[in-house]
Amino acid sequence: MTDAIKILGSVAEVVHQHLPHVLANRRDVTWKEDGSPVTVADVFLENAIKDHLTGLMGDINFVGEESYAVGAADDKDWTAVLDPIDGTENFCSGLPEWGVSLSIWHKREHAASMLMVPEMGLKLMTGDKIDYQTSRIMGFSSSINDKLVEMIPVGGEARIMGCAVYNLFNVVRGSLARFVNPAGAKSWDMLAGVQLAREHGCEVIVEGAPYDGRYLEPDRKHRFDIRHRHDLHPR
Repeated sequence: MTDAIKILGSVAEVVHQHLPHVLANRRDVTWKEDGSPVTVADVFLENAIKDHLTGLMGDINFVGEESYAVGAADDKDWTAVLDPIDGTENFCSGLPEWGVSLSIWHKREHAASMLMVPEMGLKLMTGDKIDYQTSRIMGFSSSINDKLVEMIPVGGEARIMGCAVYNLFNVVRGSLARFVNPAGAKSWDMLAGVQLAREHGCEVIVEGAPYDGRYLEPDRKHRFDIRHRHDLHPR
C-alpha cells in the first residue's frame, strides 16, 4: 500500500484508537538530556504508528523524534517523518494543545502530510479543503531566544501556544496571520506543517529563503517564518 493520503487516513484512525491509552499515560514523565519532558505516551504512540506504517509500506526510512539517531540509514525509497506528541510540555501538564505531525516522502519528494490535534478533534491532511479564517494574531514559538523577544513587542496581537503543530494548523487555516520560530525546530516538528502551508498558499520562509518544498534533514534545527496570505482568498 503506497497511496500516501490513504496511509495518513489510516494513521489518524490508529491515533484515535489509542487516544484513551495515550491520555491515561500523560503524567508518566521522564526528562531528556536537554531538559525537555518525554512521557510513556510519546514512546508508545511513536511505536504504534511506526508498526502501522511498516505493516502497510514494508521497510521504510523512519524518522521519529523519540527514536531517531544521527547517522541512521537513509537508503529506502519511502521515508516517514513523525513527531508522535508535539507540545509534550502541554500534554504532560494536562493541556489539550498538543499534536501529531507526520510527513511521507518518496525518494525525497513530498507525497503527503498530516497535522492532528487529537484532544481537540482537529486534523488537516494533504488535499483537504479549508474554511479559511482572517486573523491579525501573530504566533510565536515557545523556544525563546533574543530575536523572538525583540519581535514580540512589534508583532501586535501575539500568542505563544507551546505546540508547533497547533500553531502550524492555525496559520494554515488563517486563525493566525503569521507563525515564526527564529530559534529553529527539528524536521519532525515542522516538516508536515510547512508542506501544508505551501499547499494552502502561505508564504513560507525557511532559513531566510523561500521554501521550495525540499526534504529537510533531521539532524539539525530549521528556522522558519510562515505568513497566511489572506489576500489570496476568493472574495
